[in-house]
Amino acid sequence: MTEIPPILTVRNLTVVFPDNNDGLRALEDVSFEVCPQEFICVLGPSGSGKTTLLRVLAGLYSPTTGEVEFGNGRTPRIGMVFQQSNLMPWRTAIDNIMLPLELKNADRVTARARAQELIDLVGLTGFESALPRDLSGGMAQRVAIARALIHDPDLLLLDEPFGSLDALTRERMWMELSRIWQARQPALGSPGKTVVMVTHSIEESLLLADRVLVLTQRPGHIRLDLEVDLPRPRKEEMRYTTHFGKLAKKLKDAIG
Repeated sequence: MTEIPPILTVRNLTVVFPDNNDGLRALEDVSFEVCPQEFICVLGPSGSGKTTLLRVLAGLYSPTTGEVEFGNGRTPRIGMVFQQSNLMPWRTAIDNIMLPLELKNADRVTARARAQELIDLVGLTGFESALPRDLSGGMAQRVAIARALIHDPDLLLLDEPFGSLDALTRERMWMELSRIWQARQPALGSPGKTVVMVTHSIEESLLLADRVLVLTQRPGHIRLDLEVDLPRPRKEEMRYTTHFGKLAKKLKDAIG
């Protein structure tokens, strides 16, 4: 059986930001691989460099040393969702989703049909004409996820997308994101989605991820790379199982 090469390889990544002293070391000697269609969560305390790592993967920051290599030798199509939905307030939900294709001068009829498919996928059917001010926080984040998916990215980067939501909405969105990710997995040979997600939540990481990378305090480096061997589809009730508790303790101990 042929081994599938990683879609993403990070080698000895160090990021130092200039300051008035010797520089602020955000990340130091970070190395890991991500396989195609894998869901990775990056967990760690505030200031551990999680968002910096995500921005390096997105090409928004350059490494000070080390490298980020993509498996096919080209930079993949990347979608990114931030903690805030960052929707344009004057555009409807479907028009916000269509925006990336409009910027590429895609045919409007085709773009709208694609946006409607994603509206249905993220559970917003009937809200196509709603403005952001009329959407709840969770609904706005669904629009942001759909917008990130519309250009069919190879790699989806999520920076605490539910961090600003209330606890009950956040828990519902965990299950929704898991459903959306699984719905985008290979069908009839089409490529699935690879996800790297930053989070502060141990529960969130265990309910969503195939693997969890735990970063230390700044400068962040990987203290633990934990495989999450919970069956899919994941259910909220898993949080109360003995095995879930053992995995959570490993992550908590690694965070310190």
